[in-house]
Amino acid sequence: DGHSLEAVLEEVPVVKDADLHGNASLGILVDRPRNRLLVVATDLLGNKYSGLAAYDLSSWKRQFLAHLSGPNDEKSFADDVTVDPEGNAYVTDAINNKIWKVGVDGKFISIIKSPLFISKEWYKNLVGLNGIVYHPDGFLIVIHTFSGNLFKVDLVKGEKVKLINVTGGSLGFGDGLELLSPTKLVVAGNPAGRFVESTDGWETASLVSTCSGLKHRLASAATVKDGRVYISHMIGMGYPKKKHALVEAVFST
Repeated sequence: DGHSLEAVLEEVPVVKDADLHGNASLGILVDRPRNRLLVVATDLLGNKYSGLAAYDLSSWKRQFLAHLSGPNDEKSFADDVTVDPEGNAYVTDAINNKIWKVGVDGKFISIIKSPLFISKEWYKNLVGLNGIVYHPDGFLIVIHTFSGNLFKVDLVKGEKVKLINVTGGSLGFGDGLELLSPTKLVVAGNPAGRFVESTDGWETASLVSTCSGLKHRLASAATVKDGRVYISHMIGMGYPKKKHALVEAVFST
């Protein structure tokens, strides 16, 4: 948008929430129909807190703070969030392989669980359900980071969970998800970006191409603007820095 390839864009803090002090902000989502920003908060090291906050995009006032898990509950790791047309939010728990459902008003509704979410190898569950997106046909797509499994959660059919059969390569160490179109999905992680397509409503899918991204940082999220994919790199050399590293993805087969 008129900036050079290596432009340093100004970063301006818009929210400082004292109630979430000591927690990390992980998944974020702009919920445009409701003019709000959803932010996942979690206790990064102790795993003693998980929450979801909503902020008005015009005033930056907090609309709600949903406490999903606290010190007296089992350890948790709220990671990413998506939203359906009614404004219900879905938050992944990367430790317990479950999805919290939170209403448009911030009230807890339910938990989505499935044996399919749990990998047979215990070590693959160290980082489980992570990136999540809502598909316009009424289902969720969610990735299990260490196993690379991709799941379809049908919200129309009683939250039925299916494993999406992905060919063409592994999605292991996948993190953030972003739909480029109803048939195209971007998986951020390691490698930085993977381009996945489906022609049958995400019953099956294929890994089409990859993007290597920055060598010295680990990609954690993707976003799409005007049909172009941008990868957010967070962890790695040069971290922590005030500036984030956002790179346009160039995919190759």
